[in-house]
Amino acid sequence: MKRLSWYLYGFIFLILPQFLLAQIPDQALSIPPLLEFERSADGKKVFNLTAQEGSMPFFSGQQTATMGFNGNYLGPTIRVRRNDEVSIHVKNSMGESTTVHWHGADVPAEADGGPHQPIPSQSTWTAQFPIRQQAATLWYHPHLMGKTAEHVYNGLAGLFIIDDEISDALPLPREYGVDDIPLILQERRFERDGSFSYRPRMPDLMHGYTGNEILSNGGIEPSVDVKAGIIRLRLLNGSSSTMLRLSFEGGEIMHQIASDGGFLEAPLPFESLILSPGERAEILVDFTQKSRSSRSRRNEVPVLLAQSSGGITRKVLEFRVGRQPGVQNTIPSELRKVERIPREEASQTRRFEMRTRMMGRMVINGKAMSLRRVDEQVKLGDTEIWEVVNGDSGSGMMNQPHNFHIHAVQFQVLSYNGQAPPPEWRGWKDTISLWGGDRVELIARFTSYPGLFMYHCHFLEHEDAGMMGQFEIVE
Repeated sequence: MKRLSWYLYGFIFLILPQFLLAQIPDQALSIPPLLEFERSADGKKVFNLTAQEGSMPFFSGQQTATMGFNGNYLGPTIRVRRNDEVSIHVKNSMGESTTVHWHGADVPAEADGGPHQPIPSQSTWTAQFPIRQQAATLWYHPHLMGKTAEHVYNGLAGLFIIDDEISDALPLPREYGVDDIPLILQERRFERDGSFSYRPRMPDLMHGYTGNEILSNGGIEPSVDVKAGIIRLRLLNGSSSTMLRLSFEGGEIMHQIASDGGFLEAPLPFESLILSPGERAEILVDFTQKSRSSRSRRNEVPVLLAQSSGGITRKVLEFRVGRQPGVQNTIPSELRKVERIPREEASQTRRFEMRTRMMGRMVINGKAMSLRRVDEQVKLGDTEIWEVVNGDSGSGMMNQPHNFHIHAVQFQVLSYNGQAPPPEWRGWKDTISLWGGDRVELIARFTSYPGLFMYHCHFLEHEDAGMMGQFEIVE
């Protein structure tokens, strides 16, 4: 009966509105612009972001109320280099407080942008930090206590790309927006009037705020013109609570070259790739034989698909491959060495169990989030193993996935359910997915900065409902 009720709920709130929405306009993929910077007197790269309210025509003849950075929806891409010193001024021009967290970045506690650094309406906050980590695709988004999901859902998110000397030297596509394409994927629920007003009900708090469309850089089923060569996609699952399985309609093989924290040691071929909310992956796809001049009825236009947690598969992006050859036509065999952290280096092991309580209350180790409580203390310079368990295993409503994100560090996966981790998890990670009953061992070096940081489920409704804790790195 519970399962039948859930299916009925899904039909009424997720599937039925699709038949009532206005026509989706044919559109090209929007590429987030690179954010320009100025040089300060002391050599810092100075960026300016403004969180603002706006509107977007996702459907013909309908305007949807949104939020964005420096625009109506989403934000520009911040691009920096290892060893840069950056200063980011964030102005909040909205009618309520927000924050900006640099997800995956190695930053001081006072610049982390978590719940401890709220930006009141009509005020400005400045985050200053050095770029000390390797090339990677990170992102930024709000992290206000109890409001994270709503602010991200309405559009406050953007990419944060780091380059270094190794990424410069690798034979990879690197022309931003041409053959090196950022792709922010977000499942969204649209109402009949085109709005996605964020009004979660109890099933949404339990299972996440799923939707009836998947946005690609803010567009629905867009297309992008590319050359006949190898294309690099920087993928972010920016959904609130939706796991996405990505694949190509024509069966094209994807080669994953990077995970959350940077390059893998070598490209990994996949037919499909699963990303949980907050996770990133960089992939290469070879379109050399997909040009207009070589296509036949059996060799159709490449289309990227996404299957959501509810089992519905939707078109994400169509690639219109031109006749002109691309710059890059080979996939490298090696990327960069990933230094393994030995288990023996860890001075302590901690356990974190995620569970759902009655009435949608989410807890870690039996406790819901409180800013007044420090849950764990870690010594600066120590290496630790964190064992993370999804305690929501069983059947029916309670058998649900979670994931786990740690601020301040990139970690490595030692084991997955007692076995060696899958190859795509053998690089640097900051967010890891767990299905019901899963157990992972993570190892990290806490060597950067002292202060208060967060760990939490990155299913944003779960985070806002209490599935978050605080750890303090102490000298």
